[in-house]
Amino acid sequence: MYQNTPPRSTIRLTRRGRLALIATGAVVAGTAVAVPLLSLQSDEDAKPTSLVIPEGWRSSQVYDAVDKALARPAGTTRKALTKAGLKLPTDAEGNPEGWLFPATYPLDEKSTPESLLSFMVDTANKKFNGAPIAAGAQRNAMNVYQAVTIASIVQAEAATKADMGKVARVVFNRLERGMPLQMDSTINYALNRATLKTSDADTRIDSPYNSYQRMGLPPTPIDNPGEDAMRAAITPAPGDWLYFVTVKPGDTRFTADYEEHLRNVAEFNANQKKSARSTK
Repeated sequence: MYQNTPPRSTIRLTRRGRLALIATGAVVAGTAVAVPLLSLQSDEDAKPTSLVIPEGWRSSQVYDAVDKALARPAGTTRKALTKAGLKLPTDAEGNPEGWLFPATYPLDEKSTPESLLSFMVDTANKKFNGAPIAAGAQRNAMNVYQAVTIASIVQAEAATKADMGKVARVVFNRLERGMPLQMDSTINYALNRATLKTSDADTRIDSPYNSYQRMGLPPTPIDNPGEDAMRAAITPAPGDWLYFVTVKPGDTRFTADYEEHLRNVAEFNANQKKSARSTK
């Protein structure tokens, strides 16, 4: 029997912190390995020869990185979208979020914002439109755009690569039960920020990305996911989980029992308070 979702003010599904790591500049990928923004030659004055786009970056971060790599004024790459002729899916409606594929891209004197954006989108199309992604999406009764959207949530929420399949399963289980996703990562995207904490007021914002208020998936991906997150989105781990929280690093707990989840959240909050006291 389906039961109503418990009061949203008490539910915290997410790690609440994945995107905050990205904001530091020491980007943490799914393997927890720091990825530098640019690969530079030994000569400090030399131009960069490659651009690294880490898994989970938002499009806004990619635009800024391209501007810096090509020594262009801030905002140049974002403006280049209209003339880049990107081959995006119809569902994207011109928004490349989710299709700026994370990889290392070579730079030379001919590189432009348009050429780099096209390279990223073309790479995403090759990855997403071939087997097994397209077949996996169809197997789960969704299109590729929806699969990438789920993968972007998985990328933002999963503490480790090993957790990705479980996070994906939580997404599917909630969708199948007609429950709101209630993912803090979508709130962060709506507010264009990275934070460890989501307030009750945050969960009431008027945005199509507010997955506390809106049912179903957000209208677009919320970042640019990598291949591990994509695999998780089309092959979620088997389980009945509806809730999860990372109580402490390396200890993410998944459960279908709301009361158990509340106990896990209480332990998470206690650990946060203890950590805050130790840093004073």
